[in-house]
Amino acid sequence: MSAKASGAKAEAVETPVLLRDDREGIATLTLNRPAQYNALSEALLAALQGALDEIREDRAVRVVVIAAAGKAFCAGHDLKEMRAKPSREYYGELFETCSRMMTSIVRLPQPVIARVHGLATAAGCQLVASCDLAAAAASARFATSGINAGLFCMTPGVAVGRTMHRKHALELLLTGEFVDADRAAEIGLVNRAVEDDALDEAVTGLARTIAAKSWPAIARGKDTFYRQMELGLDDAYALAGCSMADNMMFADAAEGIDAFIEKRKPNWRDE
Repeated sequence: MSAKASGAKAEAVETPVLLRDDREGIATLTLNRPAQYNALSEALLAALQGALDEIREDRAVRVVVIAAAGKAFCAGHDLKEMRAKPSREYYGELFETCSRMMTSIVRLPQPVIARVHGLATAAGCQLVASCDLAAAAASARFATSGINAGLFCMTPGVAVGRTMHRKHALELLLTGEFVDADRAAEIGLVNRAVEDDALDEAVTGLARTIAAKSWPAIARGKDTFYRQMELGLDDAYALAGCSMADNMMFADAAEGIDAFIEKRKPNWRDE
């Protein structure tokens, strides 16, 4: 092997599969496998899980954005890596690892926004659906396309089915067909579709708006929202009422109400 080839190989090995950039209380996690359309390899899943675990304990982070390098957001699982280890035990562990990472997004105290461009397919579509909010470029395309390869997107179906009406979710899962950004917004997979050159502005504006709110109220509210969605109506109201009463005892709630009455901006204490 030539010195040039050896150096290129070393550089490739050292390239991080996930990048993190923190600014103004917003942590941006960028999937960084552009040559593989940011497929969720074992290494990328581990890096995402590690970053989410770190952010959970980082009170300086108020909002998380998941973005991607290259031409695509995420093409799903790394199929070449999966086919190299054809065992039931391996596949079970892989999907368990991926499900844990997706669940960590939902359970993270901080809201998570997906910044979507290009393709978001299979587990990539699952990643979008798992995020609390999502903005998509007009050129983005979404699909749970595993069925086209004889593999029903069952784990993506968990997130997709909880994000939109079940008939829209099943249409994606059963047909494997692509939908564009506008259609994704119509069926509730993303919050908004914008022109490609307006994507950064849309995501940043959304993130900054949320980051300016009371951190404890956002964290408690997100947790309560997902928990009550799994309950019956009476239990949901009981949980929400208890959580809201607790929220009223936060120092930030007192400050926010006083600021509203006094017609001034609140000075959050994050308590």
